Amino acid sequence: MVVLSELCEGPSSSSSTHGHRYDVFLSFRGVDTRHGFTNHLYNALVHANITTFLDDEDIETGEDLKPELKSAIKSSRASIIVLSRNYAASTWCLDELVLILEQHMTSNHIVFPIFYHVEPTHVRNQQSSFGEAMDKHRQRMEAETDANKSKLAKKLELWNKALSAVADLKGKDANDRLEVEFIDEIVKDIFRRLRISSRFPLPQLIGMEDSIEVVTSWLKDASSHTTNILTILGMGGIGKTSLAKYVYALHSHEFDTSSFVEDISKKCNEKSNGMLDVQKQLYNDISKLSSVQVHDVSMYTSMIENAVARKKVFLVLDDIGSIDQLDALFGTEGFHPGSKILITTKDAWLTQSSSPFKTNIKPKYAEHKIKGLSTIESQKLLCYHAFICNNPKAGYEEVSGKLVKYCEGHPMALKILGRSLHNRDVTYWEGYIDRLKKENHSPINTVLRMSFDSLPSENDKELFKHIACIFVGMDRDVSVTILEACDIETRSGIMNLMDRGLLSIGWNKELRMHQLVQEMGRFVVREESLYKPWERSRIWGYESFRVLKQKKSMENALGLTLDMRMLEKENYQQRLHKRLKQLIGSCLKDKSYEEPEESEIQMYYEFGIFSTIYGGQEMPNWITDRSAGPSISFTIPSSLNRFRGLNFCCVLTPHHQYRIRKKEPASKMCYSTSKLCPKGSLAYWRMDTNWAVKAKLCRSTYLHFT
Repeated sequence: MVVLSELCEGPSSSSSTHGHRYDVFLSFRGVDTRHGFTNHLYNALVHANITTFLDDEDIETGEDLKPELKSAIKSSRASIIVLSRNYAASTWCLDELVLILEQHMTSNHIVFPIFYHVEPTHVRNQQSSFGEAMDKHRQRMEAETDANKSKLAKKLELWNKALSAVADLKGKDANDRLEVEFIDEIVKDIFRRLRISSRFPLPQLIGMEDSIEVVTSWLKDASSHTTNILTILGMGGIGKTSLAKYVYALHSHEFDTSSFVEDISKKCNEKSNGMLDVQKQLYNDISKLSSVQVHDVSMYTSMIENAVARKKVFLVLDDIGSIDQLDALFGTEGFHPGSKILITTKDAWLTQSSSPFKTNIKPKYAEHKIKGLSTIESQKLLCYHAFICNNPKAGYEEVSGKLVKYCEGHPMALKILGRSLHNRDVTYWEGYIDRLKKENHSPINTVLRMSFDSLPSENDKELFKHIACIFVGMDRDVSVTILEACDIETRSGIMNLMDRGLLSIGWNKELRMHQLVQEMGRFVVREESLYKPWERSRIWGYESFRVLKQKKSMENALGLTLDMRMLEKENYQQRLHKRLKQLIGSCLKDKSYEEPEESEIQMYYEFGIFSTIYGGQEMPNWITDRSAGPSISFTIPSSLNRFRGLNFCCVLTPHHQYRIRKKEPASKMCYSTSKLCPKGSLAYWRMDTNWAVKAKLCRSTYLHFT
C-alpha cells in the first residue's frame, strides 16, 4: 500500500522540532492567480501581520520539489491551497499538496483549501480540468522507461489520493463572492484558527486581571446599536497602553477591520505634520488600500469618516492629548453601528468633549481607571524582571520590600527598576533609590513628566509645583485658602490635576499625590537652579534649614516649608529663629512703616509644635479659621498691604505666660477654639493694633511649619 509519507525523504519531523518560521504557506498555480487573487490574498495576510511564504518563481525546474519549498512547508503552521483550474497541471503543486497533507496528519498542520472557481467534486473525483491534467500525467508516465515508470506510478497514486483528501476538508468556495470580502473572510478565519494573537509577545500584565476582564466584557458586549467608546484613564506608566495592546492582540480579528495607533501625542508633538502621519496610518489600516497623497488634515478626516461609516471597526487610539487630535481622527459623521473605539489618555475630560458627543445620536460611553498594583502584585512584577521568578532571592527580601514601597504600585517603575537591578548584588540595590531621587532624567521621571507638560495653563503647572513641594497631605480647604491668596486659581486647577491622575483627594479631604509624581514635581522645581536651592521658587526639607543657616537671599522664593521635627538641638532652633526673623524682615518692601519694639516676633518649640508669638491685642475679625486639627490657616485681605498668607501649624500667644492651658476659659480679649489646638486644649490669640503693619511682612511668600 502506498502512503503519503513515501514521498518524503525520511520520516517527517514535527513542527515544534523545526520551529515555525511562517504562519502560512501559500500553494497556488502561478499562471492562474499569481497576479490576481493570490497576490491580493498575500498582501492582505502580510498587512494583517500574518507571516506568509509565497514562492516568487513561475518556472518549474526539475521533477522534484525544491528543497526550500519543502523547508517552508515544514516550517509553517498552516497552508492555504488555492485550487484553481490549472492547479493539477503542475507537478510541483501536486507535490506541495502531498507534503502539506503529510504535515497535516503528522504535525497538526492546518490546511485551508480554497476552491477558486472550481467545483469540489471535480477535485475529489479528478473531473473536468483536474481529470484532464491527471490524464496527461498518466500519458507521460506510460511514455517513460521502466525505471521512471514505477516512480511516476507511485506519484500518480499519491496525487490522486491527495486531491480526494483535500476536497473532503472544510474549505471556502470563491464562486459568486466579491473578492475583497472573500479575502477578508479568509484572513479572519486564519486569525481564528491559528490564534495568531497568542503568538505575539503580549505585554506582561501582572495584577491587571480585573482590568482585562472589564475591557474584554465591554468589547464583547453587542447590546449597543450605536458606537461604543471606552476611555482607559490613569497616570503615565500605569499600564494603559499595555492593557490596550493586550486586548487588541486577542480580539482585533473579530471585527471587519481594526487599527492600533500608538503614541499619538508624541507623534503629533515631534513633527509639524505629525497628525497627517497618524491619519495616514489609521486610514490605511481601515481601508486596506494604499491611500493617495494627502497633505490636508481636514481632507484626511473626511476620508476616515467615509471608511468607518461602511464597516464595523475596532480602533485603539493610544495617548490622546487634545480635543483637536480626537476631532481629526473621529470627524463628525459617526461610525458604523457596533464599532468599538478604545481610547487611552491621561485626561479624563477629553473624550466626552469631542465631536461624536455633540451629535444627535451620541455614542455609548464608559470609562475605566487603572489603579496601582497591590503590594503582593508589585513584588511579583519586580521579581519577575529582577530575578525571573515571582519571589525575591534569599537576602533580597528587605531591600525588595523597600523598592516595592517606593514605587507605590506603579507598574512601569517596577519594571524599569527590576530590569536595572537584574544580576546586581544587595549593596547595589540598597543605594539605588537614593540615586533615583537625585536623577532628574530617569526613564520613570521622563514618562511622568509628560503629564505635567500636557497641563493646559501656567496656572495649573504652578499649582502642581506648589502642591508637590509643600501641600501634599494637607487639608484641601486649608491649601486652597493659602494658594488663592497667592493668586493661584485652584477650582479648575485641582480638577485638571485630578483628571490627569496627578492628584487625588483622600478620605479626610487631604491632598494626595503618588510618591513618584511628587518627586517628578520636585524635580521640575530643582531644575530652576540645580545647585543653588535658594534661587528656586519653592524650598522644602533639609534644604530649607540649610538655606536659612547659610543666610542666603531668597528673592525668587514663593513657598518654604520647615519640618520642625528635624531640629534636635536647642541652639540650632535659636539660630533658625533669628534667621527667620531676618527673612521676614527682608520681605518688608514699604519703608514707611516701622515695626514697634513691643511687637517683636518670638518663636519657641514645644510639644512638637513650632510656635510663633505675637504681642498685642486680640485677633482682627477678618481672620477666619479654615483649619482642621492643630493647624491654623488664614489669609489677610489684599487691601491690607497685599499680604499673601500664612499657614502656621502652631499655637500663637502674646507671651510665654499665655501657653496652652487645659479647660481655661477665654477672656473677652482672647479668641479660642478647640479646633486649633491639640484635643482638650484652648489657644489664646492676641494681636495689637499695628497688625496692618505686620500684615505686610510676607507679601508673596507663604511659610509652612509642621
